[in-house]
Amino acid sequence: MKKMFITERSIEEYRKILVREEKGRLTVEKYVRDMKKFYEYAAGKCISKQLVIDYKYYLENTGDYKISSINSFLASVNHYLEVMDCADMKVKMIKVQKNMFATEERELTKGEYECLIDTAVSMGNEQLALIIQTLGSTGIRISELKSVTLESVIRGVADIHNKGKLRRILYPSELRNALIRYADRHGIVRGSIFITRTGSPLNRCNIWKMMKQLSVAAGIDPSKVFPHNMRHLFARSFYNIKKDIARLADVLGHSNIETTRIYVKSSGEEHRKLLDSMKMVIKSDYIIKKVVNRKCFAKSTT
Repeated sequence: MKKMFITERSIEEYRKILVREEKGRLTVEKYVRDMKKFYEYAAGKCISKQLVIDYKYYLENTGDYKISSINSFLASVNHYLEVMDCADMKVKMIKVQKNMFATEERELTKGEYECLIDTAVSMGNEQLALIIQTLGSTGIRISELKSVTLESVIRGVADIHNKGKLRRILYPSELRNALIRYADRHGIVRGSIFITRTGSPLNRCNIWKMMKQLSVAAGIDPSKVFPHNMRHLFARSFYNIKKDIARLADVLGHSNIETTRIYVKSSGEEHRKLLDSMKMVIKSDYIIKKVVNRKCFAKSTT
């Protein structure tokens, strides 16, 4: 059997393969970063199935990573092995029992969403207020914000190219009118609506930073306030009205409907309210009182 070693050169070759596969820039960076981590662990050893299994156990036992993070690392290694024609060395992911409920601490509510917008407006940051509403009312990813152009707003639809797919999103009427007025006031005559003073599309890192600062001003937990959470809020709001997960998957641009299910998980509190509304516990206090009275009656007759 031919011996295989992971080297800086092989990682760079892997990067080129990912680019040829038309993986997104962030995906390429993530896979390469994960492989550098494996490279440090392997430390010049010949790659084998046992080495990959040992790496899996190493990640589990450090106590530094969540299971989801470990599986993400392993997915990168498995993909590397597959493209390097060593699929027989791939390892299994760690099985995790599916969590039925969304984490309430991380779930942005509609009230908090509205509070963020009001706070941005009161601070004079009209641009940020519109960015939040654009993300929240269309469900687009932050990386797709550059597709919100004046031309598309005037048409009322935008064609989003992402991950090798094309999908069309519609602008709500009120958002469309607000964006057109904003462009007119700021002298934007073509191209992306959300731009810097120099005319370049806004950087996602800058938007993230602005949102974190806004969350503090609004008195909302900063861990809840980030661009992708607006997409989750859109998904839950859409599903609560339509109850059509297949249509929602199309709107969000998901090729796997299981991904969409993650977006529309109800919180534990919502599920508890549903259980309470079923009224399957019949007058528990009344029953206990009846049992106590019956026991007292039994004793009095003996």
